[in-house]
Amino acid sequence: MEESVAARRLNRIMRHLHSFPSTSGSSVIEEQSGGCFEVVPTSASDGIEGQNEEASKPGDRERVILVIGAGDATGGAVAKKFASEGYTACLVRRDASKLEQLAQDITQNGGKAHVFGVDARKEEQVVALVEQIEKDIGDIRVLVFNIGANVNFSILETTSRVYRKVWEMACFAGFLCGREVAKRMVVRGNGTVFFTGATASLRGGSGYAAFAGAKFGLRALAQSMARELGPKGIHVAHLIVDGPIDTQWTRGQVKDSASILERQGMVNPQDIAKLYWYTYQQPKTAWTHELDLRPWIETW
Repeated sequence: MEESVAARRLNRIMRHLHSFPSTSGSSVIEEQSGGCFEVVPTSASDGIEGQNEEASKPGDRERVILVIGAGDATGGAVAKKFASEGYTACLVRRDASKLEQLAQDITQNGGKAHVFGVDARKEEQVVALVEQIEKDIGDIRVLVFNIGANVNFSILETTSRVYRKVWEMACFAGFLCGREVAKRMVVRGNGTVFFTGATASLRGGSGYAAFAGAKFGLRALAQSMARELGPKGIHVAHLIVDGPIDTQWTRGQVKDSASILERQGMVNPQDIAKLYWYTYQQPKTAWTHELDLRPWIETW
C-alpha cells in the first residue's frame, strides 16, 4: 500500500529528530598550551557546554572562566567546579601569591589554572587582563565577578575614603570587568556574566551604608547589562548569597558558629558553585536573571 502524505511527513520529522547529536559529555585526550600552574591531564572531561553557547568543535580555542575575586570560598569553589568540567580557570586577586594554593588544587585534580595579580578597580589593568587572556589563553566564556568589600561602620564614622573604596571594589570594578568581557562576547554571540550579590544587594542594614550602596549599584548594573545584552546572546545573572558562608573567617566572626554549622546554618561554597553551574547551563528559553539562596534557618 502506498505510504500516505501524512505518514511520509512524520517519517521525515522522526529522521530529523534522531539526527541531532547527543548532548552528553565525552572524555577526550588533548594537549593544550602551557602556562602558570597548568597541567595536561591524561583524560579530561569536556563537560556539558552551556545551553546558551554553541558546542565546541575539535581544534577550538580553550574555554575560559574568568573569576575576579577568586577567594577561599565562593570564587574558589566556582573556579574548581568549572575547571572540573573542562574550563580553563583564570584566577584574579590583587595579590597573585594568595591564589597559588587554589591553582594547585585545580591542577592536581586534572584541571588548568592561570593566576593574575590585578587590581580590578584600575581600568588599564582590567583592559590589559582581558586582552592577554583572549590573546594567549582562550575565549572568555564565563565571567564571575565576586569581589566582596563587606565592611561595617556607623554612618557617623564612615569616611569618604572608605565609602569610595568600597564602591570602587564592589561596584565600579564590576562595571569595568563586565564591559571588557562583554565586548568579546557580543562579537561571538554568546557568553555568561555572573555577579555575586549579598543581603546588602536588597536592603541596607545599620552600619552597612557603604557596602549596601555598592551592592545596590552592582545589582542595577547587572539588570541593565541583562536587558541590553540578553538579546545579543549574553546571559547576565545576579546571584544573591543571603547568609553566612562557611569559611574559617566566618567561623571566627559568628557567635555560636559550631552550633550553627551543626544545624547546617551556613552556606556551603560547593553548593553555591553547583548553583552557578546550574544557571550557566540554562537554555535560552528559560534564562534566570536573579537567584537568591540562603540556609534553611536564615531569617529573611
